[in-house]
Order: sequence, then structure tokens, then C-alpha cells
Amino acid sequence: MRVLGLVASSCGGVESRFRTELAEPAARLGWRLAITLTPTAARWLDDAGELPKLQALTDLEVRSEPRLPGRPRPHPDPEAFLFAPASANSVAKLALGIADNQALTVLGDVLGDPAVSIAVAYQVRPARAGHPAWPRHLEALASAGVRLHALGQAWRDALLTLPGAGPEPGPGTAFYTA
Repeated sequence: MRVLGLVASSCGGVESRFRTELAEPAARLGWRLAITLTPTAARWLDDAGELPKLQALTDLEVRSEPRLPGRPRPHPDPEAFLFAPASANSVAKLALGIADNQALTVLGDVLGDPAVSIAVAYQVRPARAGHPAWPRHLEALASAGVRLHALGQAWRDALLTLPGAGPEPGPGTAFYTA
């Protein structure tokens, strides 16, 4: 079974839409889910009673914290990652190589690896998208082969950025959807 690293940060709707519009459909598509959350997303999902429901979708630990030294790795290496929803803050950190939580660490460890597909489906306010650094963050990720997608009304559309679900970008080709 193909392993999908499904990563989420704290964006509006994560507590009510992440499981039903991303995790459950990905599982139905045959992906084995390796779910990693930012600490804030984990708190929001826990408060909403979603963590046990997410755990029921996978045989792997739903995690938000790094493992302790000497402990086995809780997830196998995914062949693909989908980071959705990704906040402006998390997108900026990923583009700059800042791995200050487990979610950004797993993504940063494979960013630029041609054997691993990464898609980032971001949700940002228009004012944030107008920040002068925002286009450079997207360009940095695209130059590393990341597929970028602006989340809209249907979060399920982010699943179209996964391998085999749409056109494969060529070397150095950005894949932007808005």
C-alpha cells in the first residue's frame, strides 16, 4: 500500500474539514496515512474530538511531537506528502528551511528529494498573499519541485495534486493552481 504523509497546520476549518475532506478521501483512494500535525493543529483537532477519528483511519500513530532518542520511527518513509491545510506561516517556514516542529521537520527532510512528491495546499488571507515575501516563498518551494495549490471551497481538490491524480510537472516546472 502506498504511504501518504498527510500533514496539517492550524488553519480555519482544520478542526471540521481535515478528516472529512482530506484524510477520509485519501484513505478511500488507497493511501496508507502517516499523519503529522503542527502542535497547534493537534490541539485544535483534539479539542474538537477529531484525533481519535483520525487515528481510526490509519494503523500508524497520528503524531505532532518528535520521537524520543532510541525509539523506533513511527512512520515509514512516504512516497508522497500532502501538506493541507498549510498556513502562510508554515509555508514561509518550509520555504526558508525552518523546521521548528515535527510537521515541518518531516517535510524539510525530503524537500528537494526527487524520489518524494510533495504537494502544499495553502490557505491564506488575501492580505497575507499580498505580502512582498509571499511570491518568493511559493517560488522557492516550486523550484524544489513542490506542487502548490490554493485551497478553495472544496478541500478535496488538493488530492488532485498527488502522484497519479493529474499532470506531472517537468523538471523546473512550477505547478500552481488558484
